[in-house]
Amino acid sequence: MTKKLVVGITQGDGNGIGYEVIIKAFADERMLDMCTPVIYGSSKVFGFYRKQIHNLEQMNTNVISSARDAHPKRINIVNCLPDNVFVEPGQATPESAKSAMTALENAVRDIREGFIDVLVTAPINKRAMVSEGFGYTGHTEYLEHEFNVEEGLMIMICDQLKVAVATGHIPLKEVPGRLSSELILKKLRIMKSSLQRDFGVDVPKIAVLGLNPHCGDGGLLGDEEQNVILPAVKAANEEGILAFGPYSPDGFFGLGNWSRFDATLAMYHDQGLIPFKALAFERGVNYTAGLPVVRTSPDHGTAYDMAGRDMADPRSMIASIYAAIDIFAHRQAYDELQAGKMPERVQEQSRPDKGKPIE
Repeated sequence: MTKKLVVGITQGDGNGIGYEVIIKAFADERMLDMCTPVIYGSSKVFGFYRKQIHNLEQMNTNVISSARDAHPKRINIVNCLPDNVFVEPGQATPESAKSAMTALENAVRDIREGFIDVLVTAPINKRAMVSEGFGYTGHTEYLEHEFNVEEGLMIMICDQLKVAVATGHIPLKEVPGRLSSELILKKLRIMKSSLQRDFGVDVPKIAVLGLNPHCGDGGLLGDEEQNVILPAVKAANEEGILAFGPYSPDGFFGLGNWSRFDATLAMYHDQGLIPFKALAFERGVNYTAGLPVVRTSPDHGTAYDMAGRDMADPRSMIASIYAAIDIFAHRQAYDELQAGKMPERVQEQSRPDKGKPIE
């Protein structure tokens, strides 16, 4: 038995490129053979950005009040914003921040109720949302709270490259104080579980990066590698987690050593995301591991400088939709095998970019 998934997609910041990459993603009608999309936002804003995109054929949209009414062969839009919503492409405004929060809240409610199967989030402006009362530094932290998850994990994924971060959206000066052997071990546990359940890796091998230049150079440039990171790696090994390191990040990525592992754990945000985006920006996906639901997002931001100018590349959004569907299928098969059942398969369709490798 096959099932076409209902993919919930939040608009993100309506003044950024969220709508443009969503619209371009579904400009190819074959996408509707893969999933039933439900966009949380505004049909008015959707229509505004659709007019800004050149050479775009007619799109079949369906305005609904609930994901329960989604049409399987159309682009469904849940109108959860006021009718008088105002669009200012390229501007961070209180209204766009509030709209992003509203769209996200509605989508989370629906995935809890089972009206959508997976969640894909378009980019938000974190600072603008915090200014309007959003009490979290990003989607990851918000979703951890909403689903009562003590520790989640941000993993950037693209084909064979997967990079997670031990510490997320915090100032760089706070990283050494936040790191502990216990934290790193928790992240490694989540990574192992996610690689097995979400990506079908039976016995995952995980590389762990150091914190300081040259991994501290024997204590000359810092001792976190010896006192914090290495004990976590050893503790993980004792639990049966195949963790290795710490490795010096520059040589690790520069020499392509990441390809010898199933995933890599970086110590802080930019240490992991800079090399990831340098290697895989156009097809990169931000995945939140450790949640009871599947959530992905493009690996780029609101890109205000491109908003409303028909310049945005939709490939990361497309990859995020693919990834959400694939992870859902892996989870379903894994859980059914664990329960001793023959796994059902989520419907697999020919993808618009099938056969094109992700570089």
